[in-house]
Amino acid sequence: MTIPYFDLTGKVALITGGSKGLGEQMAYGLAEVGAELALISRTQTDLDRVAAEIHQASGRRVIGVAADVTSEADIERMVGQVMAEYGRIDILINNAGMGGTTPIRDLAEEEWDSYMNLNLKGPVFCAKHVGAEMAKRKKGTIINVSSLFSQIVARYMAAYGATKAALVHFTRTLALEWARDNIRVNALCPGYFETPMNAGFWETKGGKGIIARIPMQRVGNPPEIKPAVIFLASDANTFMTGTTLFVDGGHSLVG
Repeated sequence: MTIPYFDLTGKVALITGGSKGLGEQMAYGLAEVGAELALISRTQTDLDRVAAEIHQASGRRVIGVAADVTSEADIERMVGQVMAEYGRIDILINNAGMGGTTPIRDLAEEEWDSYMNLNLKGPVFCAKHVGAEMAKRKKGTIINVSSLFSQIVARYMAAYGATKAALVHFTRTLALEWARDNIRVNALCPGYFETPMNAGFWETKGGKGIIARIPMQRVGNPPEIKPAVIFLASDANTFMTGTTLFVDGGHSLVG
């Protein structure tokens, strides 16, 4: 039985980057507590697969909408499609993003633009268009997925870290701007999580060195992101906005 604070039955959540990785785990978590979902990515086949799997596991209604969130025109079309399907969007999770490591001396203009467009422009314009619909109902919650690297620094991660730090500042500013419309805006900052793509790395010397710096002495398991997302999306935090929540095993404490 779902505790009422965390019950999202009847709510509609839109998740960018929702077809894989932590975004997929977030989608499963929200469906488990009753939310209906609109998953967004650029690849319709991935969306169809995940939507079918979540529906089968939870019984919730799930749609996949292919869109490029670096294009405002595509965002506007996507939001219109989700509104036509559900009639409302209660929760926006700006999760789509890219990572990587490049020394500044080797950073090409095109790579910098890619970081800025996906990690920052996308969330800004998704918030703009989804927030306009939320404001009509005077209710909504937005979760911007930032990163541990909004707080700490690492070599060769200047472009990634800059966009994620900017996203936290955008979150705080938007929270202040939209509080009058009863729209809560918070940031979620994951640390290192094990995924199929990086699983082997944690057994290497470099991977073990990172783990040694994490106070909890391990990386996260993907399902461990779900409770944090449920908390931020639910009525358990109705008096929280402009907050940054780290889920990182304590890594941000020590850098």
